Amino acid sequence: MAKTKDALKILERVTGADAQLRELIKEETWGAHVARLIYQARTEAGLTQQQLAELVGTKQPDIARLEDADYQGHSLTMLHRIATALNQRLEIAFAPVGDHHGGAGNHG
Repeated sequence: MAKTKDALKILERVTGADAQLRELIKEETWGAHVARLIYQARTEAGLTQQQLAELVGTKQPDIARLEDADYQGHSLTMLHRIATALNQRLEIAFAPVGDHHGGAGNHG
């Protein structure tokens, strides 16, 4: 078997035909994507977690949890509050399965 550094190809080899395992990986990937989006938007705005928390009306540990790739409790309300605090808009889209552009559109 040829060696590869392509993470998606490696995951395909590991999961094989296990649909349940593939779904779990998709969920984890989605959580990591949302966490990365929050982190990038915050750091591009030049804000600390504490500063963003104050703008959003929450506490710093809540922002840290939202930026954790393992966290699965992202609410649309909180995401909207973060977008508003960062002077951005929140966009959510449905995309056909197999469309790997946009990351979060692939969930479920």
